[in-house]
Amino acid sequence: MKTLTIIPSRLSATRLPGKPLLKINDLSIISHVFKRAQEANIGEVIVATEDQEIVDDVIKNGGRAILTGRNHKTGTDRIYEAFQKLEVEDVDLIMNLQGDEPAINIEDIISLNKKMVSNQSKMGTLAAKMKDLKDLENENIVKVITKKNLNEDEFSKADTFLRRSSKIANIYHHIGIYCYSTETLKKFIELNQSKNEIENRLEQLRALDNNIAINVALANSSPIGVDTEEDYLALKKIMEYKVL
Repeated sequence: MKTLTIIPSRLSATRLPGKPLLKINDLSIISHVFKRAQEANIGEVIVATEDQEIVDDVIKNGGRAILTGRNHKTGTDRIYEAFQKLEVEDVDLIMNLQGDEPAINIEDIISLNKKMVSNQSKMGTLAAKMKDLKDLENENIVKVITKKNLNEDEFSKADTFLRRSSKIANIYHHIGIYCYSTETLKKFIELNQSKNEIENRLEQLRALDNNIAINVALANSSPIGVDTEEDYLALKKIMEYKVL
């Protein structure tokens, strides 16, 4: 089976505008993500963006990027437009990586892709063990409850995704990386946003609300996303230290 990785990215982030082009070790965040995706070596990697500045940066750093429209409600809408523009017919799976996680674990990307192929799953994602039970009440940390306890071999179906929970059994820190069969991605995009999705601000609930199963693989670690200036400075310090 052939996998295509698409990374949605845009400059107009609410909390940290321009973050894809912020530099860590003289390389932009978006180009860090692109290069880590390439290192996973699961197939071609494309950045999908509405901003010419991001296209130019990715190309300058040896990557490939495609311009999309500006009116997408979600990153999934953006990757689907990019997929359509590419007009490729021999791709079976689409891997959707977050453009603001420059330290994403390469092995986790490989693991998710392998599990999608071996289980012939329609849609899959990643989750990590909860580091602190206090995070159960943190709305900024999205949780997933799985039908079975996760281990490195398990690819359990998700029961639900939520922002706050008092439940501690089979609950994990959801990592916003998705892999879809091309047919499932098309079906997902054609669905209307569900009430549950809108109320909880969780796009993946649209799939569950329409009987699209989401399998969950256990990740080695929770990647540090860049949402605020504090996140950026903290991750910059960690990544620059590792280079020394």
